[in-house]
Parts: sequence; C-alpha cells; structure tokens
Amino acid sequence: MADYQNLFTTVQVTGPIHHGVPLPPGNEERIGEKPMIVHLLGRLGNAQIGPVYLGGLGLISLILGTLAFNIIGMNMLASVNWDPIQFVRQLFWLALEPPAPGNGLGLAPLNQGGWWQIAGLFLTASMLFWWARVYRRARQLGMGTHVAWAFAAAIWLFLVLGLIRPVLMGTWGESVPFGIFPHLDWTAAFSLRYGNLFYNPFHALSIAFLYGSALLFAMHGATILAVGRYGGEREIEQIVDRGTASERAALFWRWTMGFNATMESIHRWAWWFAVLCPLVGGIGILLTGTVVDNWYLWAIKHGVAPPYPPVFDPVIDPATLQGAKP
Repeated sequence: MADYQNLFTTVQVTGPIHHGVPLPPGNEERIGEKPMIVHLLGRLGNAQIGPVYLGGLGLISLILGTLAFNIIGMNMLASVNWDPIQFVRQLFWLALEPPAPGNGLGLAPLNQGGWWQIAGLFLTASMLFWWARVYRRARQLGMGTHVAWAFAAAIWLFLVLGLIRPVLMGTWGESVPFGIFPHLDWTAAFSLRYGNLFYNPFHALSIAFLYGSALLFAMHGATILAVGRYGGEREIEQIVDRGTASERAALFWRWTMGFNATMESIHRWAWWFAVLCPLVGGIGILLTGTVVDNWYLWAIKHGVAPPYPPVFDPVIDPATLQGAKP
C-alpha cells in the first residue's frame, strides 16, 4: 500500500450507492431516484452522480440565470447579424454593453443598454437566490455556513462592479459589459482612467490574497497527497486522533518552513485568504472614482510611489492660451 501512490495515480473506491441522509420535514424530494456510478468522474472526484436536491430556490435561480444567459447570447448573436459562424469566431470579442454614461441611472432603450439592464437584473437575482439555496441547504443538513459566506464574498465584488459603484457614481455607464475580452478591455481602461490600479493598496492586498490562497491550497493539497499513503486524506480523523500522517506532515513543515498549521487550521487559513481576495478587491473598486480620482497621485501624496522625473517638455492645454475660443 505504501508504493501505489504518486502525483498521477489515485485509488478509486466504489461501494453501495448512497441516497443521502433523510431530509427534515418540509423539504422537497431529491431529483434522480436512481443514482449512477461513472468511473471517469471517479478519477476526478466522487464517482456517484445524484441524487440532486434542487428545491424552489434552486429552480427560480436556474430559470433567472437561463433568461440572463439567453438575453446576453441573443444580443451577441444579433450583433453579428445572426450569423452562427461569425458568432463562434468572434465570441471572445462580442459584448452586451451597459447604457451610455449620459443615461444616468434611468431605464435605457433596449438596444442602447436596456437589454444589459434586464440581463443584469436577472443574473443578480439568480445569484442571490442561489446563495439563499446554498445557505438553506447547509442549515438543513446541520452544517456550518462557511460555503455560503465564501460565495457571498464573490457576490460582493460582483455587486460592487455592476450595482453599488455605478449607483454611487450616478450612471450605469460605469458598469462592466457582459463579454470576455470586452470585460478585460474595461478593466484596462478603468485602470488607466483612474491613475493605474497598481497603486491602489486594496488592489495590492487583493492580489496578495489571490496568490496567497493559490499557494496555500497547493501546499496543503501537496502535503495531504504526500501523506495519503498513511491515511492523511481522512483529515477529520487526524484532527481528533492525530496519527502518523499528521505527525509526518507537521514534522515536514517544521523542518522546511519552521512553522506548521494543523489539519484544521490550514483550512481556516485558506478560507480567509480566498475570501479576503474579493472582499478587499471590492473595497478598492468601490473607492475608485468615488473617493480617489487618481491612484498614482494618491500614492505620491502618501509616499507610496515617487514622482517620475520629467522626460518631455510640459504640455500646455490649448484652452488656456490667450485668444483661445471658449
């Protein structure tokens, strides 16, 4: 048993199909009364598919999300004159744009940002209903609500970008378009307009937590795989009854890093690092344009960045010259 595991092999254990714990009164029936075992899926995770509990909240969320997805897709298809070939070729560049800044916070005509408003309403409602479903499922099963609050951190960033900050700025034109490359273009233009987001301290914290959480998850996953031959994947047992896997993992990190987390605390470390990434990132976006107009000038003022030495002659605004027309 000590020789079979390496980076690429795994043990796939299959047993009797499990229908799940009994649900409390007032819950609907699960979907899929006959679960199945799929070997290929077992190579990635659990091989059993089903049963699934959808419930009223999940059904509403899927309907609203499908409506938003179809509205975005149909508008993108219309933008290439309903040509499916061009739709596939240009998909990464297609977008559903928000209303122009001049429209403020009012309802825009459908083809001038109105479809974006409708799709955004449906998509936001879909995510909020799904969050309520995640929270309620955890409570019904007697679990902690850690997953729901992690999901809420991502929803916070989504709401800042598409709802809270545009409302504070007074126009839906400050929102992010729906689309892949157009979303990235918006990010680049947003950074340039407000003096380079790299000087935003909350952006810096967000990136630190992003890379930090990736590093922590990789370190933890690697350590558990490394002691998997000693039962390290049974982490709950190792928490309450520390065995040779925990001892070896702790010894390894004390030898190599001088410090080690426990089988339980590493998950708290990873949870906080991952959750703080969108939380502080949302704060940084929310402050941009509402409190700070230029992050580079802010950084110079507070001693974060030095002023760049002048390279070219000063640029004179023609409107300030004598005789210029107003």
